[in-house]
Amino acid sequence: MRKVLIPVDGSENCNRAVTHVIQLSKERGPMQVHLLNVQPPFSGDIATFIDKKTLDDYRQEQGTEVLKSSRALLDDTGIAYSSHIGVGDITETIVSYARENKIDEVIMGTRGLGTIGSLLLGSVATKVIHLSPAPVTLIK
Repeated sequence: MRKVLIPVDGSENCNRAVTHVIQLSKERGPMQVHLLNVQPPFSGDIATFIDKKTLDDYRQEQGTEVLKSSRALLDDTGIAYSSHIGVGDITETIVSYARENKIDEVIMGTRGLGTIGSLLLGSVATKVIHLSPAPVTLIK
């Protein structure tokens, strides 16, 4: 079964990528869909003031919220999927996940809800294209 990774940031472009995968599943047959949200690491000395469990709970809560719309789209179709929340550099985490899970294809939106640096094609999408061990399909 083909393994497809969809990086999820909660944007409309991301939801279009999910919709694209749903259509592909109808055309090509069952897929193993992986949703991945990447939470950025906390900067500075925040861990000095807030315990690890509180930080982990916060990331889990934020990631779950971001994954909600993508999960709802897939729930409506009955397509089996797994969802994951990673922490770290967004591009590195996506590429590492794809490599470790032997992903066959990464399907992602061209521009998400990232920082100002993600203008035009999007800095994350551009880096994933260059570093991914699997083919990358961008959905506009």
